[in-house]
Amino acid sequence: MRPAAERQWREDPSFTRISLGRQILIVAPAVLRHAPELLVKLRELSSRPRSGQGNRASATRIALREGPELVARRSRRGGLVSMFIAETFFGLSPRPFRELAVTAEARRRGVAAAEPLGAMTAWLAPAVYRGWFLTRALNGMTLWDFIRHDDDPVVRGHVLLRARESIATMHNRGVFHADLNLHNLFVTQKGESFEVVILDLDKARIYPSPLTEKLRRENAARLLRSARKLDPESRYLDDAALKTLDVG
Repeated sequence: MRPAAERQWREDPSFTRISLGRQILIVAPAVLRHAPELLVKLRELSSRPRSGQGNRASATRIALREGPELVARRSRRGGLVSMFIAETFFGLSPRPFRELAVTAEARRRGVAAAEPLGAMTAWLAPAVYRGWFLTRALNGMTLWDFIRHDDDPVVRGHVLLRARESIATMHNRGVFHADLNLHNLFVTQKGESFEVVILDLDKARIYPSPLTEKLRRENAARLLRSARKLDPESRYLDDAALKTLDVG
């Protein structure tokens, strides 16, 4: 049995739920007064053709008037099925709300996850929806982009260690990332050093205790497969770098 925090959104007093017809928006206090503006911007984005940043071209930065800058990530499938129903999902527990619950719980446990600021679903029909997940925008780049563009081996080694620490903390706090790869590890500056923030917890699992060795190995194997697929000739990640990332 999966924990409730992993399965669906539970009402959280730190977030506010707004219903407007078939649209449901859940927002954090930092963006509550910007909800009308945010709804307009999300509607505009929804009407545009496929565009955006990230692994699935699904993330867009949103600047609010006198408010925080956000990243709005559209729920979008990958693989062959995306050619037919890329942004339409089915079910009664929308993915964006589930990711909001999981990410909020992960941060409460001390995991270096992007700060969740809200989620929205637009119901197209009973049990048919499209959705968005909102986080506070970060300055930096994905770990994959970082290791390709920074040619200082000392700095790259330092950042890989920060990535290892973030993943180890996630495991120790009982969070399993079902799609851990170099695109959803994000490098940002923290003081005079770096921090690696974990993104895309929409498929994550949350457990009441630290992960078992088996689950840690599964996460590590997924990450290493991602690294080898992106860098098959080991131009950027040699054996020592891969060993650093191997937290299994």
